[in-house]
Amino acid sequence: MQADLELDAIGLLCPLPVLKARKRLKEMRAGEVLCVLATDPAAVVDIPHFCAEAGHELVDVIERSDATAYYIRHI
Repeated sequence: MQADLELDAIGLLCPLPVLKARKRLKEMRAGEVLCVLATDPAAVVDIPHFCAEAGHELVDVIERSDATAYYIRHI
């Protein structure tokens, strides 16, 4: 999966990964994809919920050795 921007939220706990993603997405154009790298166990629930509430598209979720990568398309 290709992303336009990457946000390193490794080590941050709820709600910081979502808050930082929201801020970064506000700076992006429609159609661009943000990759959020997170290790917070709550992110698996928080990020999809944020996308559904904010109207963004969660394109993919990929488990990596260092973190989970959440690909969010700005709508």
